[in-house]
Amino acid sequence: MALAYATFQVANQALRVAPALLKFRPFHTSTAQKDAPEPVPLSKLKDSFNDGTSIAYIEELEQRYKQDPSSVDKTWGMFFRALDHGVPGEAIAEAYDAFEKGETVSPLAKAAVSNQSIQESMKLLLLVRAYQVNGHYAATLDPLGLDARPANPELDPLIYGFSEEDLDREFFLGTWHMSGFLSETRPIRTLREVLNRLRETYCGNIGYEYMHIPDRDRCNWLRERIETPELEPFTKQKKIHTLDRLAWSDMFETFLANKYTAAKRFGLEGCETLIPGMKAMIDRITDMECENIVIGMPHRGRLNVLANVVRKPMAQIFSEFSGKKLKGPDEREYTGSGDVKYHLGTSYNRPTINGKMVHLSLMANPSHLEAVNTLVLGKTRAKQFFMDDHDRSKSVAVLLHGDGAFSGQGIVFETLDLCGLFDYTVGGTIHLVVNNQVAFTTDPKESRSSPYCTDVAKTLNLPIFHVNADDVESVVRVCELAAEWRQTWKTDCVIDLVCYRKYGHNEIDEPMFTQPLMYKAIRQHKNAHQRYVEKLLADGSLDKGQVRQVHDRIQEILNTEYDSSRNYRPSTKDWLASHWKGFMSPAQLSRIRNTGVAMDVLKSVGHAITSLPENFTPHRQIKKVYESRRAMIESGEEVDWATAEALAFATLLSEGNHVRLSGQDVERGTFSHRHAVIHDQDTGHKYIPLAHVFPGQKPFQFTVTNSSLSEYGVLGFELGYSMENPNSLVLWEAQFGDFANTAQVIFDQFLSSGEAKWLRQSGLVCLLPHGYDGQGPEHSSARMERFLQMSDENPYEMPKIDQKEWFTGSHLGTQVQNTNWQLVNCTTPANYFHVLRRQIHRQFRKPLIIFSPKNLLRHPKCKSPLYEFDDQPDDQGIIGVRFKRVIMDDGGILPKSRAPRPPQEEGFKRIILCTGKVYYELHAERERQGKQNDIAIVRIEQLAPFPFDLVSREIYRYPNAELVWCQEEPMNMGAYYHVQPRLESCMRAEGHPTTGRITFAGRAPSASTATGYGEVHAQEQSKLIDEALDLSYKMHY
Repeated sequence: MALAYATFQVANQALRVAPALLKFRPFHTSTAQKDAPEPVPLSKLKDSFNDGTSIAYIEELEQRYKQDPSSVDKTWGMFFRALDHGVPGEAIAEAYDAFEKGETVSPLAKAAVSNQSIQESMKLLLLVRAYQVNGHYAATLDPLGLDARPANPELDPLIYGFSEEDLDREFFLGTWHMSGFLSETRPIRTLREVLNRLRETYCGNIGYEYMHIPDRDRCNWLRERIETPELEPFTKQKKIHTLDRLAWSDMFETFLANKYTAAKRFGLEGCETLIPGMKAMIDRITDMECENIVIGMPHRGRLNVLANVVRKPMAQIFSEFSGKKLKGPDEREYTGSGDVKYHLGTSYNRPTINGKMVHLSLMANPSHLEAVNTLVLGKTRAKQFFMDDHDRSKSVAVLLHGDGAFSGQGIVFETLDLCGLFDYTVGGTIHLVVNNQVAFTTDPKESRSSPYCTDVAKTLNLPIFHVNADDVESVVRVCELAAEWRQTWKTDCVIDLVCYRKYGHNEIDEPMFTQPLMYKAIRQHKNAHQRYVEKLLADGSLDKGQVRQVHDRIQEILNTEYDSSRNYRPSTKDWLASHWKGFMSPAQLSRIRNTGVAMDVLKSVGHAITSLPENFTPHRQIKKVYESRRAMIESGEEVDWATAEALAFATLLSEGNHVRLSGQDVERGTFSHRHAVIHDQDTGHKYIPLAHVFPGQKPFQFTVTNSSLSEYGVLGFELGYSMENPNSLVLWEAQFGDFANTAQVIFDQFLSSGEAKWLRQSGLVCLLPHGYDGQGPEHSSARMERFLQMSDENPYEMPKIDQKEWFTGSHLGTQVQNTNWQLVNCTTPANYFHVLRRQIHRQFRKPLIIFSPKNLLRHPKCKSPLYEFDDQPDDQGIIGVRFKRVIMDDGGILPKSRAPRPPQEEGFKRIILCTGKVYYELHAERERQGKQNDIAIVRIEQLAPFPFDLVSREIYRYPNAELVWCQEEPMNMGAYYHVQPRLESCMRAEGHPTTGRITFAGRAPSASTATGYGEVHAQEQSKLIDEALDLSYKMHY
């Protein structure tokens, strides 16, 4: 009865429906025919619903459908199922009427869903959402099949009220402003089809996590690409290309394993698909405007990435296995101490398969996992600045991680946290996690509290793509998707390559000790290369001959490169890449440049940096600060610390250099002294005077920015930034010097030793506030002794002095170039000005650690006249104006001679050598005691490299004076143990007897840097000053 009624309803609207049916499918018979139809041949039972002409025809089809639903056309099946589920005939007729008016949805499907209840629609939406949110838990991610997870009930249609009978019902899933399966334009499908496609998408070899992202547009963008109606297959050419890359990855490791059986190489076996994945990502991202990629990674797989991705010459890689020190084309060239092969980096230009060129840089790094992360970001950001890459499309950062490190190392979050900060973002980083499913020997359940090692990325709302690394095509898909995401949305994304590690932590480690079940499975497991070859042979993409041809070609190249490695020497191109063009290595003498600036320039830039806009309303105290600075410039008197710093920055900017200062609270300054950024008290707008030094100044040529509350991550970022271009003064300031030790890895592994290990120079400046003011053990010491201990200078070897060059400053040859870094403790604003400018006015770069003052920022005596900043020397015979490594005493014979053999002052009984702010206390107390003619106070402004020449000069000047070293720090800290052997070397050079001890005036040895009691601090400070000035004081040995 229902069948007849439905057919009657359709027939009643035949004249209106016919045109629509013509659109739906061409007719074979005319529905306008009035005569009774002839019997329908059996073959016609497969005709479409649109071919029906009579009730008899439809009844015959219905009988066939009930006997075998597959015996009738699919459209008729939809029609009969709609009737079976209670869809009214009127609904079918109305659906056809709507179709005639332009509806694109199938009329029968439209009619079918008219019987879909609101509750069913809601449950369907919840079911789809369950797969979008939790489908990854059911994905087949573990290549070994050991990660047994309980079934997720949220993915079972039964809990939503759907039964087996509902599987072949058609449902409409569309909703507003959604893409993918929930798009309003998607075709209506049966529940079975929907479930199959959901499982293919979310429960296959890729697990997507993105529903935590609170941005509909970004989620829709992903859904459009992953919730496709059908999965787009690889073309035959793409399969062949993927096989070639996978074969290179696998055969390279096999070749190394056969040639160097006892060597550690931290191979990529078990994650060979990383290489085709990375290369596919590079191909895709270079098609989207990228020109530079900066890569950071740990040691696992590094040699493979160097060889097959960055294209470092394989002959060079093989030669490094010999352990012999490589020499460049010039035997005299500086080669440093070197590093193990799996820590080294390189950079090359390489073509892509699409004819584009891309510059790849793989940064060197130590074994400290994740330490290189923010260096990569800093270098990438610097590339973007110097390329005027405003939308951050041309330079991209790529970071590789291990699973244990990504979840365990705090620097990972510090890295991720930078992704959205205005002055630190690089427009997105692509993270590739090589997930071995085991750390060194630690199982995941013992190394993290979350289901995935990548869960930390959810805190930043980043998409995460988990992928079974045995499926190379899936790896390629997610790598290409990650490239598109990064270039489209300019944010980070994470790829979790779930793989295994064929061997132990290294090739000579025994993993069966700790993971016996895993390694039993691994020994029986075919690798990704073998599996892909079998797949291509099975689907006919290649035959065995073609596969053999690919393998033979690779093996031939590997053998040729191995033969070449025996006599390999880096080419000039390879060697010169280790330092900037035109800049000198430690073995090449760099001339000394002066750092003074013409007075008219000082006045001009000084006026610019003390001027505020007319309609700007600064805080009244800040207004006074800038008025005071203007007065200093105009009068030329009493220039303070902050003004000296601003003048150094401004003059460097006016010379075309880039200046960047970052750190916690640096805009104002921890001690409220800098005020580089001024805030309008009415509007809240910001004004940066140093961004307006001269007309047409490039945006962000001067950058000052408060950082996140991170030392480790931010210091690494600035170090990476400084390594990109030598024409930039990059500074990082600690809130207090005491806090710098949370970045100790950067100081130890990179800054102090990077040039020696990896032949990479940096001129980074670190400002570490240091000084004993009674603020307790965590606000007094920058741990000067640690930095001095890492200085690579020989304390017993006096530098060779060229007397002819004494007055030009070039008399020490390459002393500074041969040391790893410079450590200074300035006591005057003018000297601070010159040491900052010295960083740029050289033909080489060295890190500079400045133990910057706190107390001296406003000390009435810590001022410099403006003429000490200009380019006219004030001392007789001196050529040019430069940083003063030693500042002479201001008493006795004046003016003081700076000649190597000055007039001797025999009446002085003691020379107090000191560094930093203690000088002002010593000077004041000496004046009070009237000992100006008995005691000379000499300031060591540069502690490393040590000023042997100038200290020797002062010893000669005072032939009858004993030496005393005075410091505020305890004896076991500060500079005492650093200067003691060097002072003795100077004394021996001047013919003075030595005792093996230099008299010490300072605090007693201590476990803590300082006392927490103000009264005790005052007593200790008074005592050390008194001992230094007491001519009868002798140190007890």
